[in-house]
Amino acid sequence: MTESADASESRRSRKRVHYGEGREALLSAAVRVVARGGLRRLTYRAVAEEAGVTHGLVVHHFGSRDALIEETLAHTIRTSLNISALEPGTGKVGDFSSGVSEMVTADPDKQAFQYELLLESRRRPELLPQIRALYDEYFDATRRELNRMLPAGADRALARLVFAALDGLVLHQLVLGEPDVTDAAIEELRGLLRLLDADGDGTQDSDA
Repeated sequence: MTESADASESRRSRKRVHYGEGREALLSAAVRVVARGGLRRLTYRAVAEEAGVTHGLVVHHFGSRDALIEETLAHTIRTSLNISALEPGTGKVGDFSSGVSEMVTADPDKQAFQYELLLESRRRPELLPQIRALYDEYFDATRRELNRMLPAGADRALARLVFAALDGLVLHQLVLGEPDVTDAAIEELRGLLRLLDADGDGTQDSDA
């Protein structure tokens, strides 16, 4: 009786997915499953368990494991830039990439999922178009903000160089922790941008 009651309580305490929000909740659950166990752990049952729903609901929404992978990647593309600090829009060097370390700390699963899929795309070329779309979004956001900061603007090569530095810092923090190291490195990057006469007049950032 005790075992049965505990199991019943466990089922009641599992997260409920309500009608109308089920698909997004399942996609978020898939991100967490991949982040924690790699793509090999992504199954209908694992996603259902993570979301607190039945196996059949996952099948109903996605139909195949490949569809689940592709739609989870698309979900990441839609939501990732909403939490990024690549494009604050102020044109101030001091604002550039502010909050990156906090972003990694707050949602490491989403970052880990992206790196998992990035490597998986080497083995599954059909994933490359969406991976390219994700990174093109990052490159474009970086370039737009650099164009606001730098009098001469930024070409594609500079935008990719700056983003690659940030991407590497995110990966290192994801694996090694140490958000303070991330913050210090980003401040060094801002210093290099200031050497390019950022903010248009060769001065430090100001609130004026």
